[in-house]
Amino acid sequence: MTHTEQVIANALAAVAASRAERERDEERRKRVFGKIQIGLPLPAAKGQQLSLDLH
Repeated sequence: MTHTEQVIANALAAVAASRAERERDEERRKRVFGKIQIGLPLPAAKGQQLSLDLH
């Protein structure tokens, strides 16, 4: 294998390793943050007077 072919092989291996790490991180984020519900509207307090202690 020539030096050029070795450099190309090393670069392809680095790209493959980076892609695998990114996919593992993406799966981990889906597992961890998939349980968190963000952006859901809060339930409205209809017909209730909320007491606020302003002292």
